[in-house]
Amino acid sequence: MYLWLALAIVAEVAATVSLKLSEGFSRLVPSIVVVIGYGTAFFSLSQALGRGLPVGVAYGIWAATGVAAIAVIGALFLGESLTWVQVGGIALVICGVLALELGGSHAA
Repeated sequence: MYLWLALAIVAEVAATVSLKLSEGFSRLVPSIVVVIGYGTAFFSLSQALGRGLPVGVAYGIWAATGVAAIAVIGALFLGESLTWVQVGGIALVICGVLALELGGSHAA
């Protein structure tokens, strides 16, 4: 189930980067990657959920990883800025997801 979640994350990140590169859906190839990427992301996420991953944990990991990856990719490759406050916010999101995951593993 975590392989499906990893595929969902990779597909969502690729789709989101392509969304930026599509320039408002005016470029064909990035626009196609957007549609295929988001379709793959949601299908893969549904497979992870169908195999028993709790929705709160799955969505939290998917969203937090996607946010962190897109912010880093934007800063490294797309010329976007990333302030220390934003880095701190990303760290807090990741910590929140970890707390969700760790708290769920101790539930009765």
